[in-house]
Amino acid sequence: MTSERTTHFGFETVPEAEKAGRVQGVFSSVASRYDIMNDVMSGGIHRIWKDAMMDWLAPRPGQRLLDVAGGTGDIAFRFLRRAGSGHATVLDLTENMLVEGRKRAEAEQLAQSLDWTVGDAMALPFADNSFDVYTISFGIRNVTRPQAALNEAFRVLRPGGRLMVLEFSQLPNPLMQKAYDAYSFNVIPRMGALIARDRASYQYLVESIRRFPDQETFLSMVRKAGFGNARYRNLTMGVACLHSGWKL
Repeated sequence: MTSERTTHFGFETVPEAEKAGRVQGVFSSVASRYDIMNDVMSGGIHRIWKDAMMDWLAPRPGQRLLDVAGGTGDIAFRFLRRAGSGHATVLDLTENMLVEGRKRAEAEQLAQSLDWTVGDAMALPFADNSFDVYTISFGIRNVTRPQAALNEAFRVLRPGGRLMVLEFSQLPNPLMQKAYDAYSFNVIPRMGALIARDRASYQYLVESIRRFPDQETFLSMVRKAGFGNARYRNLTMGVACLHSGWKL
């Protein structure tokens, strides 16, 4: 008799086979108000974090980007504007998120440089060595097996390709972490109820942040996937963090 593999869905332990469907349910529920909730929850700081991601990434003309869990296209639009020319494929498990992305004005302006694909970060529907850049922004903590997603990132990147992960992380100061937790657990679910009319989904999102590995642990996972010159940079004292690696 074999025991069923489990993972976490926020603070709840669930069978691995259930997590993707439950995550899909969360983002299907909040898709139409996802962008406005990002602004409200972070006071707009998520835009600064994403710009910092592009600053470190330094997109170049002609590069091919795969943005996983790319949802409403924030990263893809920024990448294409910075690169000047190139192509971006936005992949997301939740079709409703991609539908919202296609509605944005940038999507029309950049339509010839964009593809939208429904797919799983742990089993990417692309050939080996297909992309110059792989990004995932506030998405990898929702993947059932983040290590599998990193392994897939390594597979689909060309030699010399770049991985960049933007994710919520842990503050190094315990008192600051406690204050941040108080805000997260008391304020964000209430905002979700008020603005997105969905408290439960935002309760999951704040719980998932606390369950995600700290900066050094995640760095070791990036290295385990095969990436070289792997490093990270804290943003806003560690509220968020950028991890970078290269397929050398």
